[in-house]
Amino acid sequence: MTSDGALYLQLAQTIANAIRAGTLAAGERVPSVREMARQEGVSLSTVIQAYRSLEDAHLIEARPRSGYFVAARPPGLPQPETSRPPADSMSVDVSSVTTQVMRLATDPRYISFGAACPSAELFSQDRVRRAVSRATQRNRHSLCTYPLGVGEESLRRAIARHGLRMGCQLDARDVVVTNGCIEAITLCLRAVTQPGDIVALESPTYFGFLTILESLHLRALEIPTHPRTGVSLDALQLALDTQPVKAVLIVPTLSNPMGATLSLDDRARLAAMMSRHNVPLIEDVLYNDLAEHDDMRRAVKSFDTTGHVMMCGSFSKTVAPGIRLGWVEAGRWGAKVAALKAATSGAQTAVLELAMADLLTQPGTEASYRQLRATVAVRVDDARGIIAQSFPPGTRVTDPPGGFILWVELPSDVDSFELFRRCLAECIVFAPGTMFSATDRYRHCIRLGVGGRWDNAQREALRRIGEIASEMARVKRPPALGGAVHRPELVD
Repeated sequence: MTSDGALYLQLAQTIANAIRAGTLAAGERVPSVREMARQEGVSLSTVIQAYRSLEDAHLIEARPRSGYFVAARPPGLPQPETSRPPADSMSVDVSSVTTQVMRLATDPRYISFGAACPSAELFSQDRVRRAVSRATQRNRHSLCTYPLGVGEESLRRAIARHGLRMGCQLDARDVVVTNGCIEAITLCLRAVTQPGDIVALESPTYFGFLTILESLHLRALEIPTHPRTGVSLDALQLALDTQPVKAVLIVPTLSNPMGATLSLDDRARLAAMMSRHNVPLIEDVLYNDLAEHDDMRRAVKSFDTTGHVMMCGSFSKTVAPGIRLGWVEAGRWGAKVAALKAATSGAQTAVLELAMADLLTQPGTEASYRQLRATVAVRVDDARGIIAQSFPPGTRVTDPPGGFILWVELPSDVDSFELFRRCLAECIVFAPGTMFSATDRYRHCIRLGVGGRWDNAQREALRRIGEIASEMARVKRPPALGGAVHRPELVD
């Protein structure tokens, strides 16, 4: 990534944020290219690139002989309401739909919104390739040496330094490198639970968590969650007071699938709550670097003074998806997690760990994060506009402060599994809402991942999902008197 590239994306993100916040209103004139270049102290080409990306996202428009103006945005949609899961814990039986959705996510015959995976073009592939090449050249002996231990020291130090970005003072000696974030979370659950135990988690929650709970024969206690402010700590407090919860598993920053983010006050309160009840919190920080604002990246672990927070992460969404490395700092359960890791899967490939350490410590890392955030923010804006235009009346959609996942709540009479089946016949894939709960709730919801390829084919496929959902809604709603179909207005 060149410095000019980082500058134009940073400038585009700044303007896009102002438009989304309403600071720049629809129809308002944007400074000319020369004015903006002079104002920001950048080149004309940097401003032109930024304006082109904003035009592509339909955030601004060029008017002949008049300049650039903020484009009229599509009508906004309200966000979903706080979830209302059942009060009792549930055994987990994950549907085979999960396997089908993930399998088709990589099938070139399908246009997929099913996986929350970033596409290769979002990353500097040459940068990753050079890091792997350097690590191989400098440490070729490691390819013929059996790896042992909890991870290469250079990577564990890099992860500890990365923790500073999240407000955490991590000791590299306490970091265990894993095969992705999923293994890290699995090890934590194995360290603190037994089969039949109750684990509290957000509702809806990432289907991968439910898969882990099912494999470990654990029970899921789903806690009400607001799409913007995250899990209800009052409801979690009640659960801790009344039920034998053995662990809490949440994503405080950009939760999957809702994109919810806890406030700093709630993070501090959550850490204190875990300590007071002597219950471990397994904190997934996978998406922290995708958050738009610095304060959203601060981890609950940064407020932990008693070692009750087990912090799990990975760089598969932000640095190099193909290098499947994760990590965990498990607090007071660190020794047990390290022992389980050694007994379960041993160490990873040293060359890849050294390459990741190289990538994390390069000067351009922060610029690459900014570029990634700016790119996916434009995509999310684009997708939300299409949803507002094409989906049936009554639809709600999240507006996450970062990331590339959208949670869409359709009218209650639209069955997302039936919608999934109809879209599948047209080679379009998304994740039905039932994948994200141990219950049968969220049957009228879908999750859309827009981190994959994003072009006109993707946009048209998203419009087609909305068209099919609208057809289903019209069929199921009885016509009003006089033969007209009743289409209720959206209320923000």
